[in-house]
Amino acid sequence: MYECPKPIHRPCPGVLAVMVAWLLASCATQERPDFERLYRQETPAALPPVILLHGILGARLSESSTGIERWFGSVRKLVFSDYAELALDIDPETLEPLPSDLSPSGLADRVAGQDFYGNILSTLETAGGYQRAEPGQPRKSGDRVYYIFVYDWRQDNALTARKLTALIEQIQVDFGNPDQKVDLVAHSMGGLISRYFLRYGSRDVLDDNEFPVNFEGAGSVRRAILLGTPNLGSASSLHAFIEGVKIGLRRIPTEVLATMPSIYQLFPHSLNDWLVTADGRPLDRDIFDVNIWRRFQWSIFNPEVRSRIIESMPSTAEGEAKLETLERYFEKRLERARRFVWSLTVPLPEDRVSLIVFGGDCQLTPARLLVEEVDGVSEIRLWPNEVSRRAAGVDHDMLMLEPGDGTVTKASLLARDVLDPSVIRHRYIDFPLDYALFLCERHDRLTGNLTFQDNLLHVLLSRELER
Repeated sequence: MYECPKPIHRPCPGVLAVMVAWLLASCATQERPDFERLYRQETPAALPPVILLHGILGARLSESSTGIERWFGSVRKLVFSDYAELALDIDPETLEPLPSDLSPSGLADRVAGQDFYGNILSTLETAGGYQRAEPGQPRKSGDRVYYIFVYDWRQDNALTARKLTALIEQIQVDFGNPDQKVDLVAHSMGGLISRYFLRYGSRDVLDDNEFPVNFEGAGSVRRAILLGTPNLGSASSLHAFIEGVKIGLRRIPTEVLATMPSIYQLFPHSLNDWLVTADGRPLDRDIFDVNIWRRFQWSIFNPEVRSRIIESMPSTAEGEAKLETLERYFEKRLERARRFVWSLTVPLPEDRVSLIVFGGDCQLTPARLLVEEVDGVSEIRLWPNEVSRRAAGVDHDMLMLEPGDGTVTKASLLARDVLDPSVIRHRYIDFPLDYALFLCERHDRLTGNLTFQDNLLHVLLSRELER
C-alpha cells in the first residue's frame, strides 16, 4: 500500500522540489471511498446484530458512587496523572481482586481530540444502515442494529467472556429468538475475549490444564472479525510491566498494572521465542515463571518499586504486608495467564466459526527482549539501540523487532510462532483463520482506517460469504 511521504526538512532544488510539492498536494486531496454508494441496498436484507468489543484501555471508568470519570478524565489528567487510582485492591486470603468502585461508563470513542472508536460507529450507522441499540429493548426480526460491549478492561478476560455471554443471551431475549446469531467485531484484547467466548462461552476453564472445548459461544456467532488482536501475545505488554505505560508526561506505574489480571493475559505465548541473547540465540525461559521476574527484578521485584509500595502505606508493617500479598497475587496471575494463552490455541475437534483477521504490518514492533552479559551481569534490553556490545553479523533490529502495528506483530496477529509464511503453524496452535487483510496503520488508529472500514462493511453486509 502506498503511503504519503512526510515533508522533507531540507531544500529540494529544481524538479525534485516540484515533484515533492505535487506528491504532497496529491496526498492532501486523496479521495475516500463513497461508502454510501458502495453499500447502498435497494431492499435491505435482514442481518445479525453486530457487537463491537473495544480493546484494553478502551472504556471509560467512573466512580460508581460519585459518577466522576477516573479514566480517561480531563485533558489535564491525561497529561499530568499517573492514574494510581486504577489499581485493583486484592483480597489477601483469596488473592482475587476486591469489588472496585470504578466501573465502565462508556466507550472511549474520542479522547482529547483523537478518535478511537467514533469513526467506526459513524460508518456502521451512515453506510451500513445500523442503529445503536441497548440491551433490554425489544427488537423485531430484521432490525439492523449494533451493540457496544463495554467492559472493565482491567479484569480477567475469562470473567469478561461471561459478561459477553450474558449480553448475547439478553439480545436473544430482545429479539424473541433463542437461536439469534450475532456478528462480533473485536479490537485488540477484545479479540482474545471473543476467541475465549467462542471456545468456552461462560465457563471458566483456567483452574487446571484440561481446557475442555464446548463451543458454547460459537453457536450464537455468525462471523467473528478480529482487528489488531495479539493472538499469540505481545512483547509490548512486557515493556509495560517493566517500565509502566506512558500517558502524557507520566507513566502508569508497574505496581498499578500488576493488579490487573487482563494484562498478564497479553504476555507472549509459551511457544514464542520471546527472549534472545546478543548473538541471536533464543533462550528457553518461561515468562510465566515468577522466578524469572525475581531474577531480573522486573515489576514489583524491582527494588525501587518495592520501596514505593511499602512507602505508600501508613506504616512499614502495612507496606510490607501489602507487598507480600502482591507477590503471591503476582504468581497466581502468572499461572492463570499461562493457562489463558494455552486455552486459546489447544487443538479444536472441529472449526465452528472461522476468524476474519485485520491488522497492521508496516510498523516495526517489539517482538523479543534481549539479554546481554555486561561484566558478568545479565542485563535486559527492550530496544535494539540499548544493546551496548553488538555481536558481529547480528542485526539487532531484525532480531528484536518485527513488522506489525507498533503494538502487535504480524506473526502474533496470525497466531504464528514465526513470521515466515512458508513455515507451517506450530501443531499446538489451532487458529481457524478464514482470511486476513493487512493495513499500514498504527494499533490505536486501526478502527479509523478507511481500508478496514471498507472491508468490514463488505464482510458484514455480504451474503456471499455465508457457508
